[in-house]
Amino acid sequence: MNALVTIMHLTLHEAARRRILVATLIGAGAFLILFGVGFHFVALNVEHDKGMDFLRRRMALNFLTLAGLYATHFLTLMTAVLLPVDTLSGEIASGVIQTVAAKPIRRSDIVLGKWLGHWLVMAGYLALLAGGVLAIARVFGHFTPPHVARGLPLMLLEGTVLLTLSVAGGTRLSTVTNGILAFGLYGLAFIGSWVEQIGTLTGHDTARYVGTIASLIMPTEAMWQLAAFNMKPPIMRELAATPFSPASVPSAAMVVWAAAYAAVALAIGVRAFTKRAL
Repeated sequence: MNALVTIMHLTLHEAARRRILVATLIGAGAFLILFGVGFHFVALNVEHDKGMDFLRRRMALNFLTLAGLYATHFLTLMTAVLLPVDTLSGEIASGVIQTVAAKPIRRSDIVLGKWLGHWLVMAGYLALLAGGVLAIARVFGHFTPPHVARGLPLMLLEGTVLLTLSVAGGTRLSTVTNGILAFGLYGLAFIGSWVEQIGTLTGHDTARYVGTIASLIMPTEAMWQLAAFNMKPPIMRELAATPFSPASVPSAAMVVWAAAYAAVALAIGVRAFTKRAL
């Protein structure tokens, strides 16, 4: 346990030394400032629009807040891939990992420590962005989406899945190959999710099944669809498919699948690194 905590601490220190944390804070600040300015003026317009009733005002604010959370979801996933993409593959290629692995530290602790360090950064980034979006919506629009306590953990889970895949891929693949694979699988999930939504709307079962299979291969986008479904009022759930109003809502079983997916991917990564000749 001490070795795992040490590796986690070194991972966080390395992120700070490479100014990853500073870049993260700057990017998050710029996004929240832009979103805050836009939300402020939209909220003013909605408030002073005499032709808009209370229900339509709440729907407009909910849609805009979910748009901010959708951007948060995308930025978090990009961070989940790019942050650890060379954490093992780069050190293996440079020979740095041999220095660490030669010490009386289990290889499993190296992988788990790096995973935990990067997970803390990713989770903090999500909390900063999502918390900022929700705070802006509350301050300027006096609005908070329903069931945030359900939606945000799902967004954290999707980030965890992609981060784990990036860490596990680094145990065997080069940095470039690992990044391409992670982004490729995310692209598959993104397109598959829309194929499923369109198939559901048009009653095309084959398209819906294809989308479901894509979600099983990479369940990240399914987690966002379920999070968005939870964080909007019932009336918006009846709208046509948008990033915030899925026509086909993932079940609770998909959440279990995503959690198991991350756990198995991490276990495979640990085993692959343990067996690899350095």
